[in-house]
Amino acid sequence: MTELAFACTGVRADPHAAGPTLVFRLRITAPADTRVHALALRCQLRIEPARRSYGEAEGGRLADLFGERSRWGSTLNPVQFAQVPLMVPGFTGETEADLVVPCTYDMEVASARYFAALDGGDAPLLLLFSGTAFTGPGGFQVAPVAWDREAVVRMPVAVWREMIEQHFPGCGWLRLPGDVMEELLAYRSRRALPSWEATVRELLSTAPVEEAAR
Repeated sequence: MTELAFACTGVRADPHAAGPTLVFRLRITAPADTRVHALALRCQLRIEPARRSYGEAEGGRLADLFGERSRWGSTLNPVQFAQVPLMVPGFTGETEADLVVPCTYDMEVASARYFAALDGGDAPLLLLFSGTAFTGPGGFQVAPVAWDREAVVRMPVAVWREMIEQHFPGCGWLRLPGDVMEELLAYRSRRALPSWEATVRELLSTAPVEEAAR
């Protein structure tokens, strides 16, 4: 088994991607005398919410994920973020590679709700690695990547916001069942409303007004 070490040296939003995409810069280190012909990696990204503190407003927005703050001792569990493959070309000693992670702004997805709830600071992530290393001074030796290989990342919340603004500037994203979309489209057509924003605003204007004191 080849002893590899992984570290994340930075994360950025990809301004040229077709959809929201983060790029994690990885540094991969092998023993100095080991020639690595290629690495076929599987990378799991996980949010570790217990590794940071939260303001009062953030806690309120996170209630649908973790419940009331009084329960966080047992509910503040890791949240799956993404799982992506990565092929790393051959190297000796040390190399760097970009881990490209497509993201979503679907607020039904727990990771998107978590990032959207944060006011600032860093989001605590853990990158877990597995896969196969092809090594050897001549020919190929095939060995698994040790199961305990990981890297801790403190991703600035500003990077997530920059990524979302690139694709959904000033907007949110809402997923609805097909039958509800058909009803909304029929309502919009009947009322000759010019946009979905106008449709939702009209529906909100007809909803009962909650008591201000509540």
